[in-house]
Amino acid sequence: MPRRHLRVTGAAEAPLRGALRELRTKLDIPEAFPGDVLADAERAVADPRLPAHDATDIPFFTIDPPTSVDLDQAMHLSRREGGGFRVRYAIADVAAYVTPGAPLDTEAHRRVTTLYFPDEKVPLHPTSLSEGAASLLPGQDCPAVLWTIDLDGEGRAVSTDVRRALVRSRAKLDYEGVQRAIDGGTAEEALALLGDIGRLREQLEVERGGISLNVPEQEIVERDGAYELDFRAPLPADGWNAQISLLTGMAAAELMIRSGTGILRTLPTAPDGAVGRLRRTAQALRVDWPHHVPYAELVRSLDPRKPHHAAFLQECTTLLRGAGYTAFSGGDVPELTTHAAVAAPYAHCTAPLRRLVDRYAAELCLAAVAGEEPPQWVLAALPELPKEMADGTRRANTVERECVDIVEAALLKDRVGELFDAVVVDVQEREPDAGTVQLTDPAIVARIEGGTGGLPLGERLRVRLTQAEPGTAKVRFAPA
Repeated sequence: MPRRHLRVTGAAEAPLRGALRELRTKLDIPEAFPGDVLADAERAVADPRLPAHDATDIPFFTIDPPTSVDLDQAMHLSRREGGGFRVRYAIADVAAYVTPGAPLDTEAHRRVTTLYFPDEKVPLHPTSLSEGAASLLPGQDCPAVLWTIDLDGEGRAVSTDVRRALVRSRAKLDYEGVQRAIDGGTAEEALALLGDIGRLREQLEVERGGISLNVPEQEIVERDGAYELDFRAPLPADGWNAQISLLTGMAAAELMIRSGTGILRTLPTAPDGAVGRLRRTAQALRVDWPHHVPYAELVRSLDPRKPHHAAFLQECTTLLRGAGYTAFSGGDVPELTTHAAVAAPYAHCTAPLRRLVDRYAAELCLAAVAGEEPPQWVLAALPELPKEMADGTRRANTVERECVDIVEAALLKDRVGELFDAVVVDVQEREPDAGTVQLTDPAIVARIEGGTGGLPLGERLRVRLTQAEPGTAKVRFAPA
């Protein structure tokens, strides 16, 4: 799993751009789309397979970062007569444009996921689709897979419907604006209910033992012509929005399990040794973890704005390693159907513009609700999808890790030899003189080597920057 999220605002400086170009070459990233794929996309945009059901009267809205234009999801929330809530969640219907076996489909299987670099993104589909016709942009009629999930007064799902529909988003919202509107009491009911439903779903997550890691995003910010690294702690609205996606993914998994054919996102429970190591890290970072407190409860108590809590949240991601995709058919449901962090069966189905598997999950769920056999092109692809997704996810994680290293080196390249305040957040068990430090300022997490007699896990110390050269040498520190 990637060490941390990375987002960039402002243009990157020349050494950074050069190093990122070299990285794309080294990893053989497929940037430009072949001519036949672009032609196939143009044909699809001109003549999509439109659904019969018209839901354009529902005032959907999207919630995404301000600069995002590849909008997979739009929602509308309402109260049900007699109590409870109705969640309408429209997901971009990529299958309305992509024909199985056609150039668009073949290229999507080659790319698997959208890849995000600080200076650009490498999309899964041509932008005429992913940022145009198939994106749920405001004021645009779009084919969608429309989920209608009814909840009781406690936020529990009581019924699920999935169908193809034509939808139209009315507004493109961002997380900070949503948070202000809900906190200030100015949000219309359909948006205000996001807080109500989100909190109820978070409480249900607590009850079932699920975990949502509020890991801070690492962000490059341009200020007065210079570049700085900051950490951005997620807002409550981030979590509420994620709960709607989790709700849909859990509903999708249940539909596929009941139908006997599907593809799940699974994660086994972390071994005792991994949890034991995390307890030692918590002690070193002075994070109070009483033995009677479950791991999930501890994580929910952490404040990502506090440096030692943020460092511990980064270490918590180690327990999520090992997630994979599990496909099944013919009623042969696998023994492991759950995702340990979700604490329930779960499937990826809400980001088809950016992730290959979601297009297939949508078809499986549509077939399950209709009581029909899934399309043959879905069944034919199912056995190989887990490996394809594993390979694509591994490449995306490599891109993120390498980008973080390059960005840190680019921003520190002129500061080799300087001293910084840091906290030791990890020590190698077999090499106690090496580990990881988190700097107080700038917001960097990097390797440290050269401690004598072992590094003091959890302790503050002064460190010296020994190397930083974007594209050739990762950032390294040594005890001062």
